[in-house]
Amino acid sequence: MSKFWQIDFTAAAAKDRRELDGSVRKQVDKAIYKVAKNPLPKSEGGYGEPLGSKHGKNLTGLLKIKLTKLGIRVVYKLVREGGIMKIIVVAARADDEVYEIADSRKERE
Repeated sequence: MSKFWQIDFTAAAAKDRRELDGSVRKQVDKAIYKVAKNPLPKSEGGYGEPLGSKHGKNLTGLLKIKLTKLGIRVVYKLVREGGIMKIIVVAARADDEVYEIADSRKERE
């Protein structure tokens, strides 16, 4: 029996999601729900890809979902105590842009 983690979008990430084309949004939602079954880092048996340091930004503690065919990145952090998968960025941008956005938003959440 798999327990879903609670999915919580920051206000900025919810806006990112709303701005996606409808068919793309459905695919992004599907990927998020799949990962929500086990959003832990791959090193702990989950689906999450840890970020660490990217392009000079310290993103340790954040994980990503990469939808390669769509060119979309979803960046999230885990709130383990509450079983929450907090979505910080949903973006169809180049890696460096996504990571800059994640870096600017992580401090506010």
